[in-house]
Amino acid sequence: MTITLKQMRYAVALAETGHFGRAAERCRVTQPALSQQIQLIEEICGAPLFDRLGKTVRPTPFGGELVERARKVLESADDLMAFAQGHAGQPSAPIRFGLIPTVAPYLLPDIFPALQTQFPTLAFRVSESRTETLLKALAEGDLDLALIATDPPPGGPRLTVSRLFPDSFVLATSRVDAPEEPVQLASLPAERILLLDEGHCFRDQAIAACSIAADPSARAFAATSLSTIVEFVANGQGITLLPEIAVRKEATDPRIVIRSLAAPGAGRDLSLVWRETTPFAALFEEIAEIIRQSHADRAILAA
Repeated sequence: MTITLKQMRYAVALAETGHFGRAAERCRVTQPALSQQIQLIEEICGAPLFDRLGKTVRPTPFGGELVERARKVLESADDLMAFAQGHAGQPSAPIRFGLIPTVAPYLLPDIFPALQTQFPTLAFRVSESRTETLLKALAEGDLDLALIATDPPPGGPRLTVSRLFPDSFVLATSRVDAPEEPVQLASLPAERILLLDEGHCFRDQAIAACSIAADPSARAFAATSLSTIVEFVANGQGITLLPEIAVRKEATDPRIVIRSLAAPGAGRDLSLVWRETTPFAALFEEIAEIIRQSHADRAILAA
């Protein structure tokens, strides 16, 4: 008997979720079916893969090694399938496209109509997550594309990085707090700057831009979305930096005032990234160009 790709996917899902029910849900099978396949792998190996700890499970040392090897096999199998599909020029399965939360709600309304017009036969499966999670999903073959706002860290998977456009920061305040523009970043009161919670790259970029020296983890306020922060700002409970792409959506409240930053200002660079081994590199570069053009078109309309 041999271990099948399906069984490997079940084992990886169980290792990542730590729960038979959640793993079965991810794999779209019943829990008994998944449990049976895990037992079959254990019979083939002659050793347990997981320690059952009440309602949770965790890999045994042997199981952890097997899961890591299974991930590599599955990545190779996925690449082979993509290569076979790529012979026709476009993937037959939906493109799995991940975006960070400080980009997704502001770009998707513009870029998706453009993508659907250019590629009417392509399907997309969109997800939203933080940069670290997106890069991990790319490395493990669970994503095809990711739109991020920071360079991938060294030592990770081999990725192609296609630069999209710079996204400058602006200051959002209440009308009572609004300073004259352009605003010097060094003049901002650090204790009044509202930040996203830990794990968001935009939080780190805002801390760096404002040179916040105090331990940001000790701050009492940390929001999960820019919309929440803007509501606090509108009520006069602080100030914040916003990426320029978010202004059209987040600064509609008449209580909000937007101020430009004095040179050199601050900002981030948005990029589209994908695995170097993909057979769809040319297609993904076309998608990157459509995103650039959509942004440029929006800038012209806003001028």
